[in-house]
Amino acid sequence: MIKKKVKFTNVKKCTFYATLRKRVDLHFEEKNISVHANSAMWFKAVFFLLGFIGLYLGILLGHFSQPIILAMSILLGIFGAFVGFNICHDAIHKAFSSHQFINRAFGFLFSIIGASAYVWSICHNIVHHTYTNISGHDEDIDLAPGLIRFCEKEPVNKIQRYQHLYAFALYSLAMLSWVFRKDFKKFFQTKIGAQVNNHPPIEYFKLFFFKFIYYFLFIILPLIVLDISWLQFLIGFLAMQLAQGLVLGLVFQLAHVVEGTNFPHLNNDGNIEEAWAAHQMMTTANFAVDSKLAAFLCGGLNRQVEHHLFPKICHIHYPAIGKIVKETALEFDLPYIESPTFFSALGSHYRTLRKLGREAYLAKG
Repeated sequence: MIKKKVKFTNVKKCTFYATLRKRVDLHFEEKNISVHANSAMWFKAVFFLLGFIGLYLGILLGHFSQPIILAMSILLGIFGAFVGFNICHDAIHKAFSSHQFINRAFGFLFSIIGASAYVWSICHNIVHHTYTNISGHDEDIDLAPGLIRFCEKEPVNKIQRYQHLYAFALYSLAMLSWVFRKDFKKFFQTKIGAQVNNHPPIEYFKLFFFKFIYYFLFIILPLIVLDISWLQFLIGFLAMQLAQGLVLGLVFQLAHVVEGTNFPHLNNDGNIEEAWAAHQMMTTANFAVDSKLAAFLCGGLNRQVEHHLFPKICHIHYPAIGKIVKETALEFDLPYIESPTFFSALGSHYRTLRKLGREAYLAKG
C-alpha cells in the first residue's frame, strides 16, 4: 500500500497559529533579542561539550581503576545524550545560530555521539514534526512494532500485556540500534513515512564515513589505548550505550506518549481534519517546565509544545514564549498538556503504556 502525504484541513478556520506567531514575533521585537542562542545557551553548549570530551579523554588517558572507568563510561553516555539535546538538536533545526556554518558544525557533533544528522533531519525535522503521533506516518511512534503499542489504532497482542514493564529496558537499547542499525535502515528505505528518500550521492559517502569515525573513536581506539580485555571493553561500551539510550528514550517518549495526548485517525480522504498547529497542541506535552535543572539538562525537550510550534527558535527562549503559547492556547480553547514534574510525566507514561497494552488486551478478551 502506497502512503500518500497527509494534509491538514483547517475545517474550523482556526486563526490560532497566526495570532500566536504575531505575539511571539512581537515578544522578540520588544525585547530586541535574537531568536537564536544567547550567552546562557553558549555556556550550556560549552559545558556539555567539554564534559563529553573530558570524560572521553579521561577514560582513554586517565589510568583509572576499572570501576571508575565504568562509572565514567556511564556518564559519557549520559553526556552524549545531553550534547544531543542541548547542542545538536537546535543546530539541526537551524535554531542555534543565524550563521549556518555554526549550525552545520554543531550538527556534525550528532555523528560523534553515534547518529546521522542527515537521517535525523529527515526522520525528525520533516516527518515527525509534520505528522506527529499519526500512526503509519510518524515513525517515532513505531519504536518496536509488535512489542510496544503506542497508538490505539495498532493491533493488540499477548506480549503487550507487559509492555509497561519491559518498555524501559527497550528504550535503553535505542542508542545501540541507532549506532549499528537504525541509520542504515532508514537511509536505504524507499520512504520514511510518506517522505520519499532521494539522497544526494555525497550523503552515501558521509553516512559510512561518519559511522567509521564513530566506530574508530569508541571501539577501535579504546581497544588500542586501554589495557583491558574484550570483555571489559564490552561491559564499558554497553554501559555507555544503555545509559545514553535510556536518557534519550525517556525524554522523547514523555513528550508524546502520556495521558491527554492524542493519536489522531485519518479521515476517509486520508487527511487530518484539523489545523497543523492545533494538531501539535493535541499531540504534544510538556513536563517540569518550572524546573531549572530540567531546562538545563533537557535542551528544551521538556517544553516540546513550544518546540513543535517554533522549531527554529532556540530552546533557551522557550520559558519566555511558553507563557504566550499557554495563554493563546487557552484563548482558542486548545489543550496545553503538561506534567508538573519529570516523575509525574514518567508515571503518566507508565499508565499510558499499561492502558494501551495490558488493559487493551484484557478488554479485547
